[in-house]
Amino acid sequence: MQCEICGVEIIGSARKVVVEGTELYVCGSCSQYGKTSQGWTPVPRKVAPVATTPKPVIRKTKRRTFDDMDDEIVSDYSKIIREARETKGWTLEELGLNIKEKAALIRKIERSEIKPEDNLRKKLERSLEIKLTERVSHDTMEHGTGFQGTTLGDIVKIKRK
Repeated sequence: MQCEICGVEIIGSARKVVVEGTELYVCGSCSQYGKTSQGWTPVPRKVAPVATTPKPVIRKTKRRTFDDMDDEIVSDYSKIIREARETKGWTLEELGLNIKEKAALIRKIERSEIKPEDNLRKKLERSLEIKLTERVSHDTMEHGTGFQGTTLGDIVKIKRK
């Protein structure tokens, strides 16, 4: 038999050692690189399961997300944020530290490159003591401001029977 570490022919009995979780048969000089295996491994005992009482299931009512959306971010949000920050005398970095966001993100918002998501918008509103949303009635959302572009009705000719 050969040593599984150094490859030397083992004379006599090989030693069984565990090297980094692997059992190897090695010679006497290589047995120092691992722990000697006792020939058995401890088996975890099975523990009787503890009887638990089932917890009552609390079902939350489904929220109608789109029906609740009455607030819309104002169009000049970047100007409002910049003016509020300057009024408080904060730099971009100071505002970023205050709301735990990067200054680069705030810079992009102030340049109107990106719109702030809801969680960031709420942080900005709390920190700067401003309001970035406005109430939009369902009537103006449905009818709009009189879209003047081409519609499907302008193109399609309806056949009447």
